[in-house]
Amino acid sequence: MKSFFNFLSEARVSKAAEKAKKLGLTSDGSGGWVDRQGNIQARTVGGELQFTGKKSSPTEKEPTARKSPSPQEQPQGRKVAGDNETVDKEDEKFDGDMKNGETVTLVFGRFNPPTVGHEKLLQGAKGVAGNGELRIYPSRSEDPQKNPLDPDTKTNMMKKMFPDYEKNIVNDADVKTIFDALKIADKEGYSDVQIVVGSDRVAEFDSLAQKYNGQLYNFENIETISAGDRDAESEGVEGMSASKMRAAAADNDFESFRKGVPQSLDDKDARALMNTVRKKMQVATESWSLWQIAPKFDWRNLRENYVTGKIFNVNSIVENLNTGLIGKVIRRGTNYLICVTEDNIMFKSWVRDLKEYQEKDVPGKMRDKDHPNTLVGTPGYFKNLADITPGFNKGDDTNLQAGGKPYKGYDIKGFINKNRKK
Repeated sequence: MKSFFNFLSEARVSKAAEKAKKLGLTSDGSGGWVDRQGNIQARTVGGELQFTGKKSSPTEKEPTARKSPSPQEQPQGRKVAGDNETVDKEDEKFDGDMKNGETVTLVFGRFNPPTVGHEKLLQGAKGVAGNGELRIYPSRSEDPQKNPLDPDTKTNMMKKMFPDYEKNIVNDADVKTIFDALKIADKEGYSDVQIVVGSDRVAEFDSLAQKYNGQLYNFENIETISAGDRDAESEGVEGMSASKMRAAAADNDFESFRKGVPQSLDDKDARALMNTVRKKMQVATESWSLWQIAPKFDWRNLRENYVTGKIFNVNSIVENLNTGLIGKVIRRGTNYLICVTEDNIMFKSWVRDLKEYQEKDVPGKMRDKDHPNTLVGTPGYFKNLADITPGFNKGDDTNLQAGGKPYKGYDIKGFINKNRKK
């Protein structure tokens, strides 16, 4: 009779073999796993599939059910993209000779504001794409705290900062999430897709993209590739982030802000960018907290506000700043949330990667069937105020248009402007 430990050992070996098979690897009969060219790509060690080559340092475990391979362990030609790196002929051959538009490389990011760290990301993506199609989608998120630049301003600035990628940067109002970009690629007939992200977001993007392949889109192969390690403590390019840039802008620290701006912009343009960010963040007129504009640098206060229920409660609407997904919170974890979109797409996110969802133009009094519209400045919010204002002549509410035109029969704005001096 097999011992319990023998049973576990065999289960691990079987699991390793199954994983290798899914990656297109075959056994060499001595514990090794080879690719189609006969090169050893991995070995079974202690019941686990261990890939050859130097391993990257462990990163924080993402709150996802599916474990994604590390950047150095990318199967079937998957590799970490370095600066100005190109895909060699052997890798192209190993990836199945997918040329002539059959493989598309996607980058989806916030870029708010763009930095030298993003320049490294684009260089890595170009190396992965080689001569294939490369598309760079800036997200559509916009808010004073974490996403001060609107999509148009951000896109124009990116094209000026990264002229080598001007034709690859796509300003598409319909691409609000990574899924939107994938659906477009699928509709255009691409069979394979490569998603290039920072090393700390590989697991999140890979889990989502793989999970909904065959439901929202159909690709023969999806690979999520790291553009290189990121170290928030580093003083160089690896440590530069939009969070640091926003914090520097809020402090009016041009010296620190300038370090994150590529040399393609001179000091005058760099200062103009900082002033634009400051204006959009409203730092001159509004109070701000570091945990709100750059949560990764003030985790303690972010967590305190989360634990005490001041932010991200169950049934609230949140937006994932990395993927663009918007959903309702259905479960609160220790430092992450489980959310569901209106299309029943479930996603998990770290608290630091979320924001309370805001929409500029919400005409209805209800944000959804369970939540009233409390978004100041929207037509729907105006309707709510009209309902609770004593003596307000509502008239025909169909005359209230997007942009805040008042109800028929009572010109609030006219009354305010007329009596402003008094």
